[in-house]
Amino acid sequence: MARIIHFDITAENVERSIKFYEIAFGWKFTKWEGPMEYWMVSTGPEDEPGIDGGLSLREGGDVRVVNTIGVKSIDDTLENIVKAGGKIVQPKGPIPGIGYFAQCTDTEGTLFGVMESDMNAK
Repeated sequence: MARIIHFDITAENVERSIKFYEIAFGWKFTKWEGPMEYWMVSTGPEDEPGIDGGLSLREGGDVRVVNTIGVKSIDDTLENIVKAGGKIVQPKGPIPGIGYFAQCTDTEGTLFGVMESDMNAK
C-alpha cells in the first residue's frame, strides 16, 4: 500500500502565501537549498498525525494542490498507473539527493505525484 507523503501548493505571490498560511494555521516555512526555488512547509509536530509539504511559485495559471504518494518502485508504479487508465504528464526525473518524481493524472483528470526515495538520485 502507498501513502500520501507530501503536498505541494503553488502561489502567484510566494511571500503573500507564506504569510497567509503562517497566520491562518501556524505553519512554518523554510527555504529549500535544492536546485529550484522552493519552501518546505512544516504543518505541525512530528509526533502528531499529518503530512508536511512544500510551496513553489505558480507557473502558468494552474491553481492547485498536488499530493505526492510515496512508492517503493516508481517504474512499477508508473506502469500500473497506465494499466489502470491513468496518464503520465511529467515523466520520471531525479530530485538530487531525494529520489525520483513523476506527475500523473487518474482516470478523472486529477493530478498527483509519485516519488521513490533514493538519496543517490542525480
